[in-house]
Amino acid sequence: MNVAAALVPVGGVLAAAAWVRRNLVVVRVTGFSMEPTYRSGDRVLVRRCAVSAVRAGQVIVILAGKAVGGPPRVDDPGWVIKRVAAAPGDPVPRTRVPALGAVAEDVVPDDCLVVLGDNPAGTDSRQFGYYVGANLLGAVVRPRAERRPSGRVISRTRSDRPRSS
Repeated sequence: MNVAAALVPVGGVLAAAAWVRRNLVVVRVTGFSMEPTYRSGDRVLVRRCAVSAVRAGQVIVILAGKAVGGPPRVDDPGWVIKRVAAAPGDPVPRTRVPALGAVAEDVVPDDCLVVLGDNPAGTDSRQFGYYVGANLLGAVVRPRAERRPSGRVISRTRSDRPRSS
């Protein structure tokens, strides 16, 4: 067998692994701000993306606070998981987000996001206003299956989650 021909599949596998490592991250949810959609301990698969690729309604992982001046570290403890209420260019949701009630602009500025937890008791744009788009890790692609101690895989779907009354 030709050595070069044998190395082609290995190179393809390595390239695919590098792409996955650069573009996908598994994140464990902590806290209650996204309940009932996600509970503390749930894991989600996140696809790295730019703020320009995010739309209202998507769930994202973003670093809270001021811009960090470069790509945020994956191991930073300040990551939060929230739902996008308004993306750049969308109307500012003043009535839903008290912290934005007095902003001058009518649309969300470039590189800013308005994010809300599914649980209104959490902290989000209602208290802090805009989140910095440069601090975006990415958008949640899907929940990851949970493993029970028995080794059984439990896959959560929307119908499995409790409904809020």
